[in-house]
Amino acid sequence: MNVVFVASEAVPFAKTGGLADVIGSLPCALERLGLGVSVIIPCYREVWWRSGQEITTNGWKLWIPVGSREVEARVHEGRLPGSDVAVYLIDQPGYFDRDQLYLREDGSDFPDNAERFAFFAKAALETISRLEPRPDVIHCHDWQSALIPAMLRERYSPWLEGLGTLLTVHNLAYQGVFDASALALTGLDRRLFNWRQLEYHGRLNYLKAGLVYADLISTVSPTYAREIQTPEFGCGLDGLLRSRSADLTGIINGIDTEVWSPAREPMLAAQYDATDFETGKALCKAALQRRAGLPERADVPLFAQIGRLDPQKGWDLLIEVADDLLRGEVQLVVLGFGQARYHDQLDRLAVRHPGKLRVFLEFSGTLAHQIEAGADLFLMPSLYEPCGLNQLYSLAHGTVPVVRATGGLSDTVVDATPGSLADGTATGVVFRDPTPQALREAIERALAIRGDPVAWRQLVENGMRADWSWDRSARDYVALYDEVGRRAARRVGRGSRLAMAV
Repeated sequence: MNVVFVASEAVPFAKTGGLADVIGSLPCALERLGLGVSVIIPCYREVWWRSGQEITTNGWKLWIPVGSREVEARVHEGRLPGSDVAVYLIDQPGYFDRDQLYLREDGSDFPDNAERFAFFAKAALETISRLEPRPDVIHCHDWQSALIPAMLRERYSPWLEGLGTLLTVHNLAYQGVFDASALALTGLDRRLFNWRQLEYHGRLNYLKAGLVYADLISTVSPTYAREIQTPEFGCGLDGLLRSRSADLTGIINGIDTEVWSPAREPMLAAQYDATDFETGKALCKAALQRRAGLPERADVPLFAQIGRLDPQKGWDLLIEVADDLLRGEVQLVVLGFGQARYHDQLDRLAVRHPGKLRVFLEFSGTLAHQIEAGADLFLMPSLYEPCGLNQLYSLAHGTVPVVRATGGLSDTVVDATPGSLADGTATGVVFRDPTPQALREAIERALAIRGDPVAWRQLVENGMRADWSWDRSARDYVALYDEVGRRAARRVGRGSRLAMAV
């Protein structure tokens, strides 16, 4: 079976979040299972300047219709590191030669995102038509490639007939909703602009197009697959998702254990594993404290948080409890950037609690590894979390996650209750209510467990021994691809019989 991934980012070429980690590692796991896999992403500026990857030009030139004009693109090639997975990069400087992938400097969306990703979907299909061997399945990811199932069925089926499509939703909150006039950019027929297909409250919804037309739909955890079928988490699309519930599956993301393993990471002050973590983590903690300008104290619990400074991540809860937390004998390291109000609040907290809080308003892959290895506890009080990767990175590094029971956090972290501690299944501390008080109580429980060396060691070991590699999840995707192929074959068969009848 041959599968082509179409996505808007992939490690190590371009990254804004967890989607890039998935696209950079899942194809490699599938290749190890014997599938032929390739990836198509845009060729952003950072591909050339920051990725450090070897890129070659294959000579393909594309002319893509966008509205009333044709736009030229070139295709370059690279490889996912440590694999034979080809990465095809769609190069169109007018759309992709920018400092950021989706946002302007003020944090607002690029005003031409509808045009950029309508172009990208068409260019990806044109590229797919040239691939040898021909793919069996197109695996689309999020709104940036969600037009492809609709385009394939409505415009391109004569020359890509029989290809199946799987759409994976990594975060339903981001849907690609644009003015109705953007329909002209897609080349899709005006008749499709109705509430059953592309229209969403008078606007054009790219993600909805994929949800309607894809053969199958997946998301990144079983709990999130259930949650998005409810009004609370469905972001206005819960009715559509309930209507396709038989076609919707949740598969937990994995992590690349070659990249995220404290026994292998060269940027750490010391390597360690589940059998000797205490010495290694102590050295990593001291190194992190030095890097953060915090007192080097092994006895002080060191908390961490990495990611977007965004309400989704529970930052209003964290800010509410931060003063109380930092009045105690603790330290906190934060890595990330996002809304300016959180930047300001963290600056004020650092002034009020000198020597206890260090905030890095940036993204640094190296520092992220060092924080995961050096911290004692990781705070992840998300209001919703489709899967989450940082809790998995934390478990792998012996850093105990404190999480809210939502989405993939529910599926990956076992709460440290007396029963789960006794039977050896506990891996973290979990709370349910999205309130400051519930978060405070969870932190207090975590600190109480840390005060018991035997229980704490067991909790850390349990997390480090858990297997969250891509191997299991990759097999689940293979089963989905098989079903996608069967559905596509049935669809083509029905079309052939109809043509013969006519």
